[in-house]
Amino acid sequence: MNVHAAALAHTLPFDEQTSAFAGDVIGNLSQFPKRLSPKYFYDAAGSELFEQITVLPEYYPTRTELGILRSRGDEIAALIPKGAALVEFGAGATTKVRLLLERCDFSAYVPVDISGDFLNAQASGLREDFPDLGVYPVAADFTAPFELPAEIADMPKVGFFPGSTLGNFEPHEARAFLRSARDILGEDAQMIIGVDLEKNERVLYDAYNDAAGVTARFNLNVLVRINRELGGNFDVSAFMHRSIYNRERHRIEMHLISKKAQSVRILGRNFSFRPGESIHTESSYKYSLDRFTVLARESGWSVRESWTDRDQMFSVHALMASA
Repeated sequence: MNVHAAALAHTLPFDEQTSAFAGDVIGNLSQFPKRLSPKYFYDAAGSELFEQITVLPEYYPTRTELGILRSRGDEIAALIPKGAALVEFGAGATTKVRLLLERCDFSAYVPVDISGDFLNAQASGLREDFPDLGVYPVAADFTAPFELPAEIADMPKVGFFPGSTLGNFEPHEARAFLRSARDILGEDAQMIIGVDLEKNERVLYDAYNDAAGVTARFNLNVLVRINRELGGNFDVSAFMHRSIYNRERHRIEMHLISKKAQSVRILGRNFSFRPGESIHTESSYKYSLDRFTVLARESGWSVRESWTDRDQMFSVHALMASA
């Protein structure tokens, strides 16, 4: 818990998770330039909005990764030890994990996500459809150390990190996450991970600026969440969504742009905004296959296999913990 969260926890009836949210918001909006962590997109409303994004015609990552998992499922299954536990970091909807559960002989599934209500609803559906599978949800911030359920202690561990979430980390944060995942899963662990690839900039722009405006609502929802959970007074209509491609840093950047000069109050703190001032809410780095291989190696993993779609839009990798 950071210093802001520690102070707030003594003065407000917040649980630990909300106190951490409060501390991060106060700390990050006090910086210049202002920013917010993308992990706070995913309250119940944000999680639902993201699921809508995944089926948009402009948003290629989900359907492309699903295609890889379907077409290469038997090859992935051949690498997985029987009776293993599948640990999904940042579990969302179960569409992707079901493809692995149907092809591989897993004994347990551990979905880990910060949005507890959404997590438990998804876990309930899996228990009905896979009655012989042990399902042990863990409500936690998957970017920080957490305890695995005792029920899977003696099982081989396989991590699952689909989507383009790795790209949301700064490169040093991506290395830290992969090292942390290796430590959590233990020796001889494996991991199946999705990585978005570099591609035509127009394709990237359209994917994060969809015509229906769902990504804009998803981005703005973090302000709605701050108002609801932290008593903020953001005028959400006074901010607009903007996504741009930063060519030099190989990343999409999402911002919330203030439409006017304004002041926002959160937990007794005032934050002033100039017209056009940005809150940087997310980066999404795009990798080449070579750059990801180097990143994995630097993080304690070796790449066993890599698969891409025909157009090399997206990639799925099977990793093995290095000695």
